[in-house]
Amino acid sequence: MSAADVVAVARDAARVVLTEEAIEAMEVTARVVAELGASEEPVYGVSTGFGALATTAIEPAKRNQMQTALIRSHAAGMGAPVETEVVRAMMLLRARSLALGYSGVRPLVAQGIVDLLNADLTPVVPEYGSLGASGDLAPLAHCALVLLGEGEVEGPAGEPVAAAPALHRAGVEPIEPTAKEGLALVNGTDGILGMLVLALADLDNLLQAADLTAALSVEALLGTDRAFAEDLVALRPQPGQATSAANMRALLAGSEIVASHRYDDPRVQDAYSLRCAPQVNGAARDGVAYARGVAEAELVSAIDNPMVLPDGRVESCGNFHGAPLGLACDLLAIAVADLGAIAERRTDRLLDATRSAGLPPFLAEDPGVNSGLMIGQYTQAALVAENRRLAVPASADTLSTSAGQEDHVSMAWSSARKLRRSVANLTRILAVEAVCAVRGLDLRAPLQPAAGTAAARDCLRTEVAGPGPDRWLAPELAAAERLVGSGQLVAAAAAAAGGLR
Repeated sequence: MSAADVVAVARDAARVVLTEEAIEAMEVTARVVAELGASEEPVYGVSTGFGALATTAIEPAKRNQMQTALIRSHAAGMGAPVETEVVRAMMLLRARSLALGYSGVRPLVAQGIVDLLNADLTPVVPEYGSLGASGDLAPLAHCALVLLGEGEVEGPAGEPVAAAPALHRAGVEPIEPTAKEGLALVNGTDGILGMLVLALADLDNLLQAADLTAALSVEALLGTDRAFAEDLVALRPQPGQATSAANMRALLAGSEIVASHRYDDPRVQDAYSLRCAPQVNGAARDGVAYARGVAEAELVSAIDNPMVLPDGRVESCGNFHGAPLGLACDLLAIAVADLGAIAERRTDRLLDATRSAGLPPFLAEDPGVNSGLMIGQYTQAALVAENRRLAVPASADTLSTSAGQEDHVSMAWSSARKLRRSVANLTRILAVEAVCAVRGLDLRAPLQPAAGTAAARDCLRTEVAGPGPDRWLAPELAAAERLVGSGQLVAAAAAAAGGLR
């Protein structure tokens, strides 16, 4: 399963099908578990309790009951519901791991998850409850509860409704878990991975948007593109830096504004927020590359405990521990905070008449009577400050749970939740910079911007008006956020600039 598959199911309701190979693989290890479930041999999660109760033997007549009880007791989350796309990604990824055949569940269990996805039945999953080891226990238990015909699903308007009648209307039959199946349904890192995959998809666009808004600001502030020269950047062979510099060169190519001060400019060099944009944006790109490698490895991983092997062994392991994902999410949150911070510094420079190379204060018409874009930067600064707080790593923390049996947890769910908020904030931060920089370009007329930046300006101008007297700013910032977040702004610029990397 690719990351693109996850995004397609989570956001676009793509249909899911279990392959024959998956069914066969599950049938092999399900037979192993069925035999152990009827024996006296102690096997964790099959004939014993869970967590600190692993030494408690369960008599054969109660072992199936134990699996249902596990799901009910672990569905203990609290807080506001998690976003629909996150729940759908989590369900898909749990089905994916089960379908590898190392969890010992019957095919009908994975098929039950697939049926919920294809029927557009989304369990209501509260935000709090996962410590990222043993995986996303509480969130996954809320999903599994719906498989039993219990719990709640999202109604037509997103409101919680009882699962049983919703399943009945959709023609989806509840399941009754047998040996180990309740444990297998909750013992995964699927919520964390789903949020990481979705964040990476968003960052593919936002990294290009960050290069674009930086180029817009360089141009509007009469900065130079000489610092982005290929041979100069190659003296420091950091791959992300090279990519960002190449994008900025493409976006600024042919700019009359840049050419207007190429020679005899008394300024020796630009401020860091302009000159070092490829270095900062590039470092974020390299962080994203690392995180993508972690996600790709997890997308082919079997996540459960214990694992059921085709040779009949049932072995306990730690594959459910979210540490690799938590570290990746925290690294991305740090990168996102830095991207936003440098963008805000460029915005501040655009609005400050003492540092904007001749632009009016706050890019206002008749400054004093009008405040221009002054308060847009306040909003941007508030978002930057929040992203700095969100950059504090959750994965550096841990707690001991389950009477000390689970004595080092990853907190990776918290890392992923923080990352989602950071990415949303970055979209808004870049939108504010785009609005300010494009107004700066307009004020440089009759000099014309480059083809790429001009295309971005024209795209923004479809929903955001140009310079003029003060007007209600919030709707324009919201429109810019949509254009940045949807990828439309980047697409317009890329098409005109001959493509971006």
